[in-house]
Amino acid sequence: MRKIMFTGGGSAGHVTVNLALIPHFIQEGWSVDYIGSEAGIEKQLIEPLQNVRYHGIATGKLRRYLDWQNVKDPFKVIKGAFQAYRIIKKQKPDVLFSKGGFVSVPVVIGARLNKVPVLIHESDLTPGLANKIAIPFAAGVCTTFPETQQHLPAGKSHYVGAVIRDQLKAGDAARGRKFAGFISSKPVLLIMGGSLGARKINQAVRASLGKLTEKFQIIHLCGKGQVDASLQSPQYKQFEYVNEELPDLLAMSDVIISRAGSNSIFEFLYLRKPMLLIPLTKEASRGDQILNARSFQSAGFCEVLYEENMTPETLVGSVTDLYANRDKYVNNMQKNDRQDALSQLIGLIKKTAK
Repeated sequence: MRKIMFTGGGSAGHVTVNLALIPHFIQEGWSVDYIGSEAGIEKQLIEPLQNVRYHGIATGKLRRYLDWQNVKDPFKVIKGAFQAYRIIKKQKPDVLFSKGGFVSVPVVIGARLNKVPVLIHESDLTPGLANKIAIPFAAGVCTTFPETQQHLPAGKSHYVGAVIRDQLKAGDAARGRKFAGFISSKPVLLIMGGSLGARKINQAVRASLGKLTEKFQIIHLCGKGQVDASLQSPQYKQFEYVNEELPDLLAMSDVIISRAGSNSIFEFLYLRKPMLLIPLTKEASRGDQILNARSFQSAGFCEVLYEENMTPETLVGSVTDLYANRDKYVNNMQKNDRQDALSQLIGLIKKTAK
């Protein structure tokens, strides 16, 4: 039996590509293991899967700012690398596929020490810090944006495009409306702040609920611990996070407000959903979401509202304009080829395997 090991975590965006790949390898008879953090979101998403063994290791976050944890975390990374080394030595996978995030660094190091070939996936336009550290240990890097190749070593880059989970393609709008209790005659606005939520977006949305619900029925995925129980309306439904219902909620949505994480926005592009992107600021990130949003805006796929310009008024105005011009965005998105990135990625993984 051939064996594959996956890693990636810290946010749902560092797990979604793995979730798309895993069922295909299980179906083909591969043995599947996953190394993630001991308590991260990747554990919540992967552990329920059948025929996947989950291994938790110690991890340290890679920060770009001064913090006392920066002193402790390198030791966690070293501990995690030893743990990953032992797990990989025992399981003997033919290949490691890494989606990135801070948990992936010790796993890639552990794979290299065991002489297991590594294939990395980079979703954003420029490589994240974890992938920058891991790339020298990898046989290849698969990219979502063609521009990413400019930032990678020659000979290691493979442009595959966006990987879309199969279940997202099977969403049913009627099923989504039944779940939400919505009617079919009023447009639906879906608001997503990422798996951890987006407090500033949540605040702006809730401050403008009166005006927004005049025009839209709203699904608000607001993040763990960020549901406001005082806000009750048949036009406004809040959830911390959804999993199985997400394809149906996307299918019924007319427009979307979202952060600009690469996995999510390419899924919206595939589904032809006009989007208002509110990227994380450079103060809160490395600026990758700003680059992602600008790329999509220049292609005519979205509108962008920068967080520093976001008020309840600008939010309402931007999403109202987006909906009024939705046909223009859908037409632009229809011109974009739907690549079979998943098949390309599976082929590259098999080629990389020992």
